Amino acid sequence: MELTLFDKCVFEFIGTMVLILLGDGVVASNALNRSKGQNGGWVVVTMAWGFAVMCGVFIAGPYSGAHLNPAVTIGMAAAGLFAWSDVIFYILAQLAGGFAGALLVYAFYKDHFDVTDDAESKLAVFCTMPAIENKPRNFLCEFIGTWLLVFVILSFSTCGNVCEVGMGSMGAFPVTMLIMAIGMSLGGATGYAINPARDLPPRIAHAILPIKGKRDSGWGYSWIPVLAPICGALFASLLYILVYHQ
Repeated sequence: MELTLFDKCVFEFIGTMVLILLGDGVVASNALNRSKGQNGGWVVVTMAWGFAVMCGVFIAGPYSGAHLNPAVTIGMAAAGLFAWSDVIFYILAQLAGGFAGALLVYAFYKDHFDVTDDAESKLAVFCTMPAIENKPRNFLCEFIGTWLLVFVILSFSTCGNVCEVGMGSMGAFPVTMLIMAIGMSLGGATGYAINPARDLPPRIAHAILPIKGKRDSGWGYSWIPVLAPICGALFASLLYILVYHQ
């Protein structure tokens, strides 16, 4: 059965929703009071984010290519591996999925949000903020992390790896390892958003949800985990073209 663009967007929505449900979910489990997973640590968070991506790829991979990330979609289009005409529809589906996933996390952990006093921990469930705010360097960190993510994903499409465009479901395993590696090695500075759909829609959810004792949603920083990943993805696509298509 040939899938329509709408069908593919549905899978991008569901895959991204599951990604955020599990990814933001592990942060909630780790950060919120009276959770059985409280203080699980950075390794638990980075591993669970990798597994979250794996689940999203298993869901969407065979049907949409499982981009699950506007930066990946833009990077693949810039590299000539995805139609520019479909980009906006994929991105809208991913953003909607990210928002839905954040709502599910809030519903799941509502009682724990209510008994947590630390507003920073509550914000961290939904979106990233830098460990040390230095916007030019924060931008660079997100740029490098997303460049690495997208460049490696693009490299999967070379004939020495899979001889086909897109990750598909089998791409779940190497991407899981890639996400874990980026998180453990490069995530300490900014929380490694490396995905506008991972950061912006949940940040909006944080802003509009009736979360007890919350702080502002960090809008002064919010443009960095959106723009830097897109720039990193475009640079990755340029490097991919230069390296693999000389």
